[in-house]
Amino acid sequence: MKTLKLLIIPMFLLLVLTSNAQDMQEGFTYLETGKYAQAETFFDTILKEYPKNKTARLCYGRAVGLNGDAQKANNIFTNLLEDYPTDFEVKLNYGESLLWNQNFSKAKIYYNNLVTEAPESFPALLGYANTLSNLKEYDNALVYVNKALEVSPGNPNALVSKKYIYLGYAYQNQQAQNYGEAETLLTKNLELFGEDKETLMNLANLYLITNELDFANGIYNRIAKNPANELEALNGLALVSHLKGKEKKALQLSTEAYTSMSTSTSEIVSQQTTERYTQALIWNKKYKQAERVIDTLITKQPNENWVLALRATLNVYKSNFKKSLNDYNRILVNDSTSFDGNLGKANVLKALGYYDDAYTSAENTLKFYDNQKDAVNFINILNTNFTPALDSRAAYTFDNGNNKAYSFNTNVTFPLSTKFKILGSYNYRNTNNTVTKNKANSNDISLGLSYQLLNNVTFNGTTGLTSAKAETGDYTQLLTDISFNIKPFKLQTLDIGYKREIQSFNADLLDREIVQNNYYANYNLSTNFNLGWFTQYMYTSQNDSNKRNLLFTSLYYNLLAKPSLKVGLNYQYITFADQVPTIYFSPESFQAGEVFLNLIKDENTTKPKEWFYELTAATGLQYIEDGESQSTYRIQGKFGYKFSERSMLNVFGTRSNIASATASGFTFTEIGLRFKWRLFDGPVFRK
Repeated sequence: MKTLKLLIIPMFLLLVLTSNAQDMQEGFTYLETGKYAQAETFFDTILKEYPKNKTARLCYGRAVGLNGDAQKANNIFTNLLEDYPTDFEVKLNYGESLLWNQNFSKAKIYYNNLVTEAPESFPALLGYANTLSNLKEYDNALVYVNKALEVSPGNPNALVSKKYIYLGYAYQNQQAQNYGEAETLLTKNLELFGEDKETLMNLANLYLITNELDFANGIYNRIAKNPANELEALNGLALVSHLKGKEKKALQLSTEAYTSMSTSTSEIVSQQTTERYTQALIWNKKYKQAERVIDTLITKQPNENWVLALRATLNVYKSNFKKSLNDYNRILVNDSTSFDGNLGKANVLKALGYYDDAYTSAENTLKFYDNQKDAVNFINILNTNFTPALDSRAAYTFDNGNNKAYSFNTNVTFPLSTKFKILGSYNYRNTNNTVTKNKANSNDISLGLSYQLLNNVTFNGTTGLTSAKAETGDYTQLLTDISFNIKPFKLQTLDIGYKREIQSFNADLLDREIVQNNYYANYNLSTNFNLGWFTQYMYTSQNDSNKRNLLFTSLYYNLLAKPSLKVGLNYQYITFADQVPTIYFSPESFQAGEVFLNLIKDENTTKPKEWFYELTAATGLQYIEDGESQSTYRIQGKFGYKFSERSMLNVFGTRSNIASATASGFTFTEIGLRFKWRLFDGPVFRK
């Protein structure tokens, strides 16, 4: 939305016919044709010979003001008003000088007096309307611009003022999220001014904000009907395609616009087109091409904010967050009010783990851009991450070893700051074997904390007790889970931890009170070319003197971003020091390989009142010791609905015949229900 510009009324044409008018015709022409510097010099010369000439003083004051020295012009008209306190023409020029000085509050009072004194004065009515518009009192501004048009029907200056009043009023409603009213005002503007490009551009932007992308697409196609606006329309259509997830289409449209530029293309449209083309290259992960364009721009314009913002965006997509932060800081040195600088910096700080600073930067954005939707959404997402939450699930499990189980699990996360969270969990499991009639149940409860030690290192620790009731007796054991989450380098994460737990898959295992001490490391590597690699190593020592080594690795490729679609290969290798097959699955060696497909619509990015889902399908071979290969399959899925930002519900299920998926048996099935609820509207530490 463009800033509502001050409209200048050529009031020097009023009552300028004096005895010296013919001598000043050259100066009048300078004023009429916008040659204000020449006009200022001309009337300054006249005043040296005729210092008391009112017309020359008026024209000199206008020339000075329109040439940029608003305060000097106001002084000139103040002196004139002292000499001619009842002269209405002098009053009008003094009023306009208040507008030049952006002294709108004083101008409002002054123009109110003028329209009371002369209710049929067109300059007074229009000046008052423009004053009210600058004060964002659009209702009254419309009243007075309409009165001006009653006095002078069809006056082009008044019509232009009315257009900008409607644009300003629509923008005000847009900022207040009164989107329907904003749409109505813009539609009225189109009824008055036809296919006005500025109004259409604002209407398209409104549809982008409300995510009515098909409507936005239609508006940009209307803009494109005028060949003079084709590049701007293509830029808009490319953005719509990006928001629809059609990146190739976005690049096609932006490339068409970029290659259509010529020497006659205006500087601002050329900049917008180059910017959109570079963004489209980045969206399509054509980083080398984008870098070449940006390097050329940097060479020519090394300190231009829009160029620095492009380079910062490229580095964000490449996860070079520190380099991106440097560019956003440079942008803010150039312009502390920059939207790209403030909100871009907030996003980078969040990615780097500096959450308090991210909040500050986003709030700075709102200081300059009141209620701006992207900044508000960013803060809401941060708030969601730090809002106390409860995550509960209930499940029913069975396998071909005649084991059945009912379980309930709930986890509570309660952040007390951006660095510190309290963690709590409760688990209940009831299991039985329909053949042996063996039954057992367990209750686990634990409490702990999570603390961000450094921006890239977080400690998580919980401890608690499990209480089990089994066939041969009851017992209580200590539970512990301690880990460090580390981001050592860009696109890499490393988890190192220790977990003490009880084998509780079935009643027989619970009855044997087998304690596992697991020492593990998880490593994940992402790339800028859609390839990823995850590896887990776990060493387990048990209180029955058995030991286990487990290695799992997964190589995957991202085919799509929205929804996420991955394909890949998994491999796992397990060894046990002792083989006790009558008690639990414990081969000397076990290997399994599978190919998998994973489709996800992420619940975290799903909007309220929308569905989310996940499906994983895999098939492969497994080798148990020296036995023949066996085919495997695995199907996992969940399907849910997000009621609001605070609550969601989903069903989930798993079926697998991979031996390592269970402690006993080869076919495993689980179905369940999960509910997640954020306990408050936002973080408790920000209230």
